Amino acid sequence: MRHSPTPPTTAAGPAVGALARAALVVLLAALGVLGAVAGPAAAADGDASWTVRTAANDFGTDRRNYGYTLNPGAHIEDGLVVANHGSTPLHLAVYTADGFTTGAGKLDLVRNGAKSTRVGAWARPDRPDVTVRPGQSAEVPFTLTVADNAEPGDYMGGIVTSLTRPGQAEQRLGIRIRLRVGGGLEPRLSVEDLRVRYAGTSNPLGKGEATVTYTIRNTGNAILSTRQAVSLSGPFGRPHTDAGKIDDSPQLLPGDTWKVSVPVRGVAPALRTTGRVTLTPLLTDASGSIAPLATVGTTAHAWTIPWVSLLLLLVVLCGVLFGIRWAFRLRRGRRGDRRREDMGTKELV
Repeated sequence: MRHSPTPPTTAAGPAVGALARAALVVLLAALGVLGAVAGPAAAADGDASWTVRTAANDFGTDRRNYGYTLNPGAHIEDGLVVANHGSTPLHLAVYTADGFTTGAGKLDLVRNGAKSTRVGAWARPDRPDVTVRPGQSAEVPFTLTVADNAEPGDYMGGIVTSLTRPGQAEQRLGIRIRLRVGGGLEPRLSVEDLRVRYAGTSNPLGKGEATVTYTIRNTGNAILSTRQAVSLSGPFGRPHTDAGKIDDSPQLLPGDTWKVSVPVRGVAPALRTTGRVTLTPLLTDASGSIAPLATVGTTAHAWTIPWVSLLLLLVVLCGVLFGIRWAFRLRRGRRGDRRREDMGTKELV
C-alpha cells in the first residue's frame, strides 16, 4: 500500500507547523482507509511503490477480487492492471499461486517457486514479468483453465506481482482468485481433539476456571467460517456455565484446520463435568451474503474435583477419628481406674 510523500514543512511558526502535522496525520489516515477499501491486494510485504487492481471488462469494473463459477474444463480470460507510482521504471515478476490459511487466520498465497496444484496451476499470466514506466500502468492478461478432473467445490488462489531488490526482502502485491467449480457443494465442519482442563480454586467455597481446547476442521468442499459456542455442565446438566461470546473463526479452505482455546470462568467443581462445543458453519455466496448452516457439535468429559474442599474434609474426618479414639481411650482409662479401686477395696475388707 502506498502513502503520499511527506509535504515540505515551512517556518511560519509553531502554530502553522502543528496545523501542518495534524493535516498530514488526517491525510495519511484517509489514504489508509481508502487503501483498505479499494486496495484488493491479497499478499503484500513492505511498502510498495506500485498498486494492482482488476481489469475493467465483461466481468465488471472496480472489483475487489476475482471470482468465478466454472465447470471442469472451462476456460476464461481476464486481466491484472499494474500502476507504477514511483519515479523510476519498475520491473516486476508476475505469477499465479495457490492460497492457504496462515496460522494467524489470514488467507495468503504461496511464494514464487512453491508448487501449486489448483488455482495457481490452472491460472497463467501471458508473460512472467512486466515493466511499467513511472506514472504509467500496464495490463497483464491471464487465463484460467479448470482441470477436466477438478472436483466440485471452492478453491482459492491469486495472481501476484513481485519485486526483489539486492539485500532486501521480496515485496509482493496480489489479488485473490476465488473459484467455485460446478457440481455438488458439500459444506461441512467437524470438531476434533476436544479437551477440558480444570484449574480449580484455593477457595473451598469458590468456583474455578477451565480451559476448553479443540480443533475445527473443514471436511467439506466449500470455504467456511463458523460461529462458536462453548459451555460446561455438571451431572444432570447442573450447574451450567457458558464461555460467553467467542469470535467467529477465520474463513477456512477445504481441508484446513483451526485450533481454538477458550477460557471458561466461574466453573463449579462438580466432580464430573461435560464440555460441549457447538459450531454454526457460515457459507458466503458469490454476492457476499452469509448463510448459517445446520449446527454441529461434540462433547468431552473431565474431572473437576474440589481438592481444597476434599482436603479440608479429610482434615475434619481425621480430627473426628482422633477425637473418637481419644474419647475411647479416655473411657477405657476410667474403667481401669474403677477396677483398681474396686480391687483395693476388696483387699482392705
